[in-house]
Amino acid sequence: MKNRMNACLIAVCMAMSTGAAFAQQPKADIGKQEYEANCASCHGLSGKGDGPMAGQLRTSPTDLTQLAKKNRGVLPVSRLYEVIEGKNVPSHGSREMPVWGREFQIENAEFYKEARGSYDAAALVRARILMLLEYIDRIQAR
Repeated sequence: MKNRMNACLIAVCMAMSTGAAFAQQPKADIGKQEYEANCASCHGLSGKGDGPMAGQLRTSPTDLTQLAKKNRGVLPVSRLYEVIEGKNVPSHGSREMPVWGREFQIENAEFYKEARGSYDAAALVRARILMLLEYIDRIQAR
């Protein structure tokens, strides 16, 4: 499943660089697949913070469907990107949410270990996070 998703991510990135992605919709909903694989266990399939792992956490997962509503109708994309990537987000105590930027980089490196340097690791992480953000935007209660 991850191999297929990574292959799809590369195809989407390549298509976006040529403008073809704007001409036709990809058949697979990659943002939703990323969300279900990495976020739904805590935030729930609906994004309301009711995933099967939610009860195991010290703080309740954020209801992702209310982010825009709580921000005057605008999804705080830059802040969400920072939180998901995790590089410049200061941690207070323990951080329960994984640092997905690092996790994606590790997964990608494992998948592309044979390719050694023939792919842009940072661009692939950005693409995965941006696809997640696009999906989160679609599940907003407006």
